Amino acid sequence: MKEKSLDFSFKYGALFIIALVIVVFSIINENFMTYDNIADILRSISIVMFVAIGVTLSQIVDGFDLSVGSTVSLSTVGAAALMVWYQQPLIIVIIVPLIIGAVIGLLNALLIVKIRIPDLLATLAVMYIIGGVQKTYTKGFSIYNNMRFQDGTVAKGKFTPEFLWIGQGKFLGVPVPVLLMLVAVIAVHIFLTYTRWGRQLYMTGGNREAARLSGISVNKIRLAAYVLSGIFAAFGGILYASRVGSGQIDAGAPLLMEAVASVFVGYSVLGAGKPNVIGTFFGAVLIGILLNGLTMLNVPYFGFDIVKGGVLVLALAITFVHLNRKKA
Repeated sequence: MKEKSLDFSFKYGALFIIALVIVVFSIINENFMTYDNIADILRSISIVMFVAIGVTLSQIVDGFDLSVGSTVSLSTVGAAALMVWYQQPLIIVIIVPLIIGAVIGLLNALLIVKIRIPDLLATLAVMYIIGGVQKTYTKGFSIYNNMRFQDGTVAKGKFTPEFLWIGQGKFLGVPVPVLLMLVAVIAVHIFLTYTRWGRQLYMTGGNREAARLSGISVNKIRLAAYVLSGIFAAFGGILYASRVGSGQIDAGAPLLMEAVASVFVGYSVLGAGKPNVIGTFFGAVLIGILLNGLTMLNVPYFGFDIVKGGVLVLALAITFVHLNRKKA
């Protein structure tokens, strides 16, 4: 009986909490369930979701990418610099940050797969390197329209309406970032569930030696996972820059904890017991609803980290209690 109760709570607990939080905030504030507010919640989690997809992919191959937050920051200031400082066309503004994200993924893979540094240590080191690079490149200043350089000259470039549309526009009444997020979640879910490469990712993460004996090129699979992680984080940075209309240094730092919490909440959604993108999406929704509801209740923003940390601790506790129970 106790085992069945634990299995039931692990399988449906996260969805029950999401429903409970929605009901509570709807009772407290009548504006909570309006279309505009729901759209705001989904738009607010869209950037986190792209970062969380990257973390999910690295988790699937039994790794961990801590550098995604710094990758967001670097791609954000990179996209802003290409427009404001160098007046580059939209295609360059999008492609170059994605290439930067892929290069960061390659660097992570080199350190983890080839040199065999533990994933947490390798990506932690890369996180600091990237943070130093973006601050050195911008000299610690954010990048915005008509910004003035230290020599007194003014930057000639501006954020273009086409770029800002990616983060601020609507298509058929739905915010563009929400559409991009839903497309990414569905595409990654199909990739992981119904393709040979997706199954190879899970096999590599589940038992690396068994996967190698099955003929899977384990190192290439792990390399691909880290490169994809970097690319998704970089797109999150592009989305961030287009959303706020500036290149903010350290923009991605707060996103790391939210992304990690979303991934671990996702472990328990429908009893998956493993990293999966649909579960990660529900994890991001839970965090988005909590932060939105607390904002409507006028809770000070500096208390939000307590909520994020609390969700992460709860998700970790549920996940590891379940995993340890399975091993016992």
